[in-house]
Amino acid sequence: MFFFEKEQYIYNVGGVKVGGNLGETPTVLVGTIFYGGHKIVRDAAKGEIDKKTAEDMIITQIEMSDTTGNPAMVQVFSEYNSAMEKYLDFIAGLTDAPFLIDSTQPGVRIAGLRYTEEVGLVDRAVYNSINVAASEDEIEALRDIRHDCAIVLAFNPQDPSIAGRRAVLESGTAAFDQGLLSLCEDIGVTKPLIDTAITAMGAGAGSAASFTFVAKTIYGHPVGSGIHNAPSSWTWLRKYRKTNREAFKVCDIASNLLVQSMGANFLLYGPIENAGVVFPAVAMADIFSAESARLEIGLEPPESHPFKKLL
Repeated sequence: MFFFEKEQYIYNVGGVKVGGNLGETPTVLVGTIFYGGHKIVRDAAKGEIDKKTAEDMIITQIEMSDTTGNPAMVQVFSEYNSAMEKYLDFIAGLTDAPFLIDSTQPGVRIAGLRYTEEVGLVDRAVYNSINVAASEDEIEALRDIRHDCAIVLAFNPQDPSIAGRRAVLESGTAAFDQGLLSLCEDIGVTKPLIDTAITAMGAGAGSAASFTFVAKTIYGHPVGSGIHNAPSSWTWLRKYRKTNREAFKVCDIASNLLVQSMGANFLLYGPIENAGVVFPAVAMADIFSAESARLEIGLEPPESHPFKKLL
């Protein structure tokens, strides 16, 4: 058990508390829906989906969140403006949870964020993400909107080391001459959620995971990642999966516990259909952290914490 001496910020994002020391708040779990290749998407351009199956997935995440005490968010992915609007409406009609607006297309992300302003959902929106690939048009749009919460991606394409990730946040890179945390201040992001930018195993995944602890120590902002992407892209495991699918699933889910034990406050755990196995595993780790914090430093977890709900 460890305690960060740096002040740890806890942000209220759409009614969900994100941040703090280990054991202080439960880990927030973010499931992704409508991602590329998701079987429930019938027509990605039109936003046509299998609504019954999608609803079941959302409800399962809600139920797991209620059971364990781990708050949930939904990562909504689309490459098309009209589809993004449909998806956001659909999610908002099923849950009060915050949601991440995600796309590989900056224009879709911006359009999605503006749409949440129009329909009164902006307080629940998390922009995903601010990164060194941001164009002037995207930055100016964000400066105009001045939305307060965004994922800040510590990805350095030239340097995957911890020093490289720090540079992205603090001073910028050769191609992007401003640190992303400074940029956040300029454009009105007062609740930055630092994503350590998980890269492939063998290409910086270890440093990305370790940066969880470093970022919490230096900045105090909430930190997390999509750590599951590392084992999911592991060539050996993908081959082994052909003969042992359970091993693949175990590695995918267990990877979340690596960064959680380093202080991660939120986990982008991947496909939302994994909620049934991710939530119990993360709740277990949260119980360990909370028990240690309570016994060793007198930090009392909230009533909603897995430590209080599941023991």
